[in-house]
Amino acid sequence: MGTWATGPFDNDTAADFANALDDAEPEAREAMIRGVLIRTIDATGFLAEADEAVAAAALIAAQCPGGEPVDTPYGPKTPMPAFPADLRALADEGLARIASDEAGPASNWVDPEDRKQWRTMLTRLRAVLAPAPPSIALFDVRP
Repeated sequence: MGTWATGPFDNDTAADFANALDDAEPEAREAMIRGVLIRTIDATGFLAEADEAVAAAALIAAQCPGGEPVDTPYGPKTPMPAFPADLRALADEGLARIASDEAGPASNWVDPEDRKQWRTMLTRLRAVLAPAPPSIALFDVRP
């Protein structure tokens, strides 16, 4: 089947990752997600776990303010643990690595519109994972 749509779990590899998360002990799920993100960030050459890293980032983003729930039949069926805040930065860094690799997953899209939708999905996830910092007044000016 391969890839059937542009969502984070809309390919065989990500769906298999979701199944592996479901099969894992609850306390092992965070380590699985952290591991796939670190391996993607540190990868040289081919990004073997890019699809899993995108899926992991979507699960982390779902727990962030403004994040969308993962409500696809191909995602995990079991609840995920509350992820620590440091995973947000790892997920964002992993997505940045994937998005910048023109020879990687981005090159898999035959239809330019699908590629555009996939990149838009990455951008949305990154916006949730690493929102712009709030404006802070440097000085309190009073009349």
